[in-house]
Amino acid sequence: MEVAPARTARWVAGFTDRHGPPVAGVRAYGLLMSAPDGTTAELHLPPGAPPVVNLAGFVATVTAPRRIGLLLVRKGAMAMGIAEGERLSVHKVDTHYVQGRTAAGGWSQQRFARRRDNQTRAALADAADLAVRLLLPEAGRLDALVAGGDRRAVDSVLADSRLAPLAARRADRLLDVPEPRYAVLVAAVAAARAVHILVRDPVPDAAS
Repeated sequence: MEVAPARTARWVAGFTDRHGPPVAGVRAYGLLMSAPDGTTAELHLPPGAPPVVNLAGFVATVTAPRRIGLLLVRKGAMAMGIAEGERLSVHKVDTHYVQGRTAAGGWSQQRFARRRDNQTRAALADAADLAVRLLLPEAGRLDALVAGGDRRAVDSVLADSRLAPLAARRADRLLDVPEPRYAVLVAAVAAARAVHILVRDPVPDAAS
């Protein structure tokens, strides 16, 4: 599940009420809470958040504002920006025509495929140029870069050697977003900052 940073403390309190006071252990991803009834909850730190040593520190860390770069790419659409806390301070949305697939066969299909490939490469090149202008100057001040959309398209954009400082700050999290638009970029801020939680019920005793 995804929990907004501001709701994390309330979620932990609810988990405690349902399962008993948990013991928190430090993990590479964040914290593992183990309740007396055997239920566990993995609390994954959002991108850019520093390591924590206890539950109180986890809640304080995830609610602190961070500076996150956003790069959303899908087909011929791109959206990118910088979020300071919950607010988009810089943003840009652009589209580039990429022809849809055709049902025609033979030479026509090959010609359309070549045209589509050329249009896709041009769109990705434009996205890289935009990232150079908008995001690269701020790379050193970002806590993380969070990408979204089509993984192969994002990988292609960040493969541009000019964007190496930006790619170095890329988080593992890949946002599943529709065709990037301004509203999608705004929603991506919350998704990038969300705490991912995985709850596992206790394993039944085989003897019972």
